[in-house]
Amino acid sequence: MSVRPPAAPARNTTEVPTIPLGSPLLLLGRGADPATERGVVCPGDLPARDDPTLAARAEAAKATLGDRVMVLGHHYQRDQVIAFADARGDSFELSRQAAAAAAPFIVFCGVHFMAESASILGRPDQTVILPDLAAGCSMADMAEGHQVVDAWARLERAGIADVTVPLTYMNSTAAIKAFCGEHHGAICTSSNAPTAMRWAFEEALDGADPEATKVLFLPDQHLGRNTAVLALGLDLDDCVVYDPWRPDGGLTDEELRAARVILWKGHCSVHARFQPEMVTAARDRLPGVEVLVHPECRHEVVLEADRVGSTGQIIRWVDQAPAGARLAIATELNLVKRLGDEHPDKEVVFLDDTVCFCATMNRIDLPHLVWVLEALVAGEVVNEVRVDDDTRHGARIALERMLALPGDGASLRREPAVAAT
Repeated sequence: MSVRPPAAPARNTTEVPTIPLGSPLLLLGRGADPATERGVVCPGDLPARDDPTLAARAEAAKATLGDRVMVLGHHYQRDQVIAFADARGDSFELSRQAAAAAAPFIVFCGVHFMAESASILGRPDQTVILPDLAAGCSMADMAEGHQVVDAWARLERAGIADVTVPLTYMNSTAAIKAFCGEHHGAICTSSNAPTAMRWAFEEALDGADPEATKVLFLPDQHLGRNTAVLALGLDLDDCVVYDPWRPDGGLTDEELRAARVILWKGHCSVHARFQPEMVTAARDRLPGVEVLVHPECRHEVVLEADRVGSTGQIIRWVDQAPAGARLAIATELNLVKRLGDEHPDKEVVFLDDTVCFCATMNRIDLPHLVWVLEALVAGEVVNEVRVDDDTRHGARIALERMLALPGDGASLRREPAVAAT
């Protein structure tokens, strides 16, 4: 029996008031700002979580839509959603796949900044959908546009803005990416952060003295610190932390002028929870264990680890480990559990003994996925994520600068910690 292709979906044109920058997080059900990480309203009726037909409904909707839709699943996504993903990967990898896809509709099962990046890199005729607008990112929320503008004014007062290059992690809003693009800066991922930071020091400012150049690293202080110290060989004393909630960022003019890297006071709520004693406990519990950690972890944790690398690098290390290997991993739990399931011949464990998922990523679930897919079948686009033209322009400049960097960078590899011997 043939299925008639659905008509072109009609967009819900309801205008949602934009909440001024600097506003607090919204309470669930109290409003929405779909242009930021703070969207929390889910219009329409979701299927019941205990509906036993959810998987069948998702499969049927995908089959009906055919090659008109591409479902992307981030590595940290729950298994019930990953099962319906046409591709899975990290945020930037998935954004590039979305841009290269022929499908006019991209359902991005990740968080808001990822959908923004897909929209920025995608074609004008592509529509990017986030199944739940409440799937934001706490790290991205830690650097708002007006705060970065204020920070730049602070650097101008200290007389160093003209020798400072803003470099933002992919885990940031489109507005921050645009700011970097408009101020000679760029974007980085956790895998190419060393390459991007070297570029910032050596090439971003034409004719500038690399020894006098500074980097403003947004919004994750831990990735910035680990990159500066472990990959570029700078000292911890070369790094200072700018706190947007303190007067003048909590730094004197002298401290700013002496610094080489100005770290934004932000962090990942998942990776920052790992502590050095967890590494010690894993080594005591599992003799011969190799500890793999993400560079968003605290510097003290990274110093105790055997290997430090991006999500993709951690996956490759597990794939390449010999049968019988013991691997303790400090990254999001959904991924660690999946790696254990996919490698039954290896002992893959979560570094912490406490359950810790990415709470916002886990807002994307099967009911939300079914809802957006069935809406497309019915001819309606819901939860579209679109970046305005001005922001898109600046952010794309920053993304293209990153794409022009050589290679994919290198991991922050470390030898086994002395304490493990």
